[in-house]
Amino acid sequence: MISYVTGGARSGKSRFAEAKVAALGSKIAYIATAIPFDEGMQDRIAKHRRQRPASWETIEQYKQFETLVHQKAFLEADALIFDCATVMITNMMMDSGLDFDTIDVESVNSLESEIAKEVEKLLNVCRENDKQLVIVSNEVGLGLVPSYRMGNLFRDIQGRINQLLAREADEVHFVVSGIPLKIK
Repeated sequence: MISYVTGGARSGKSRFAEAKVAALGSKIAYIATAIPFDEGMQDRIAKHRRQRPASWETIEQYKQFETLVHQKAFLEADALIFDCATVMITNMMMDSGLDFDTIDVESVNSLESEIAKEVEKLLNVCRENDKQLVIVSNEVGLGLVPSYRMGNLFRDIQGRINQLLAREADEVHFVVSGIPLKIK
């Protein structure tokens, strides 16, 4: 089973997803996509670690998900939580080395295709290994249009990846102010 949890920033989606995955088994693997590149992200990661059980195994990875089958934490897990697709997309955009002020449409489409393939690898490796998966992602389509090009491109890519995740998921939850709404 694949569950997809989305909502705005600080909406409670991670807390909801953690409770959901905890109910799926005793051995949980947490796929963390964040990179502690500055003090703010270090603090955010620390807060996430404190709110989840210490017994959960952490896999720090945001791409090359086909390699999960080589990790003991993945193989032994009853269920997994993936937190989050938003940070994964950001990391892959930054890894690309592309100049988002001058990037052409073909390059944007190629990058988005690469990101979608990584998402599909994650879904496939979990399905092929009978793993229950809870995926967290930010809903980015409810706010203001970003005033800079990279922000616009990110929002568009994120929105389409969210659609992919919702389409492929067995169930979808939208979290608003800490309250989950099941929408699929």
